[in-house]
Parts: sequence; C-alpha cells; structure tokens
Amino acid sequence: MKSARGAVILVRHGEPALSRRMRLTARAYREWWATYEIGGLKAGQTPPAPLVAAAAEADAVFCSTRLRSIESARAITRGRAFEPDALFVEAPLPPPDAPDWLRLPPRWWGVVARLWWWLFDHNEGQESRREAERRADVAAGRLEARVARGETVMVIAHGFFNLMIGRALQARGWRRTLDQGFRYWCARRFEPPARPVRADAGADRMATAP
Repeated sequence: MKSARGAVILVRHGEPALSRRMRLTARAYREWWATYEIGGLKAGQTPPAPLVAAAAEADAVFCSTRLRSIESARAITRGRAFEPDALFVEAPLPPPDAPDWLRLPPRWWGVVARLWWWLFDHNEGQESRREAERRADVAAGRLEARVARGETVMVIAHGFFNLMIGRALQARGWRRTLDQGFRYWCARRFEPPARPVRADAGADRMATAP
C-alpha cells in the first residue's frame, strides 16, 4: 500500500463486543447506541496481515477517540505510536421516533437512523449532516496537507465518517485506488491527483540548460 507520492488509507475498526442479536424499539436503540459508543472490541480478533503491514509502512497513524477505534489501532500498529483525534469520531445515529410495537435489530435501526439523518437532518440536537460534512472536509484538508509532504497516512476510525472523508477527498480530485467495502478491518485507499505539467516546462529547462 506504499506510494511514492503519499496516500491516505481509511480503515474501519474491528468488530465491537456489544451484541447485535436482538430486536429493539427506537427508544431502546438510543440506549444501545450510547453503550456501543463507549464500548471496545470483541475479544480474540486479529487484523488482516496486509493491514498490519500497511500500518508499519505508513508515516503516521491516527484513530478516533472512541474505544473501539483505539483498540483497533493498538492491534494494527503492534506497539507503534498512533494519535487519537476526536476529529475522526463517527457521525451520530439518533433513530426517528417510532411506536414501541416496531422492533428491529440494531443493524436495521442503524440503516433507518442514518437515512433519517442524511435525508431529513434528524439529529436530535447532535451534529447535523452539514456540520459533519464540514468536519469531514476539515479532516480531508489535514490529511491532504500531510500527504503533500510525501507522507502516507492511515486513519483507523468508523464506517460512515470514513466514507464522508473519502467523499471530501474525491471532491478535491483524489482517486480511490483500493476499496474493500464496509466490513470490519476493511480499508479504502486514496491517492492525490497528479500534478499538472506546465506547457512551458520544457522551454524553461532549455533556457536554463548549460
């Protein structure tokens, strides 16, 4: 995953310990998500070897300040230093109000809550879609500045906010050169746009040649 021009590698954390094998009301899902946000990883996981190798080659590794992200970074970096940063935490997932007879698994509540947040800006006083998009753009700018120095940077964070950072990078002209999907421990790699060659570059070189 190393690039001579540098790159950004966005990684989703490992599998959390909190079980998803249940059906919940919307109110119960709010409590479930609050518990999920402070919880760590399910025991006994090993990150993929290519991901560990990519972290070893990266010039810097960041993660979000959520425990599941920190524990994932610790497993991937194998003792190497990494930097937690709240800039990379997941976008909120408040579910819409629904009658108690509607009970869904946490995974489906997550889909419903994300759609309501994305399409209707349902945020219950938490971060709005527009605010999250601004945060993703700030994150993309910071990563772009590191890569401009020739560095490869890895961010170990969360599925949807990683997607938002990737969108912000692509809006800046970056190319997605690896896409492993949204599963746990999966990565997306982005490389910066090639620098345009000036039409008069050859003439400049000829003019200054001895």
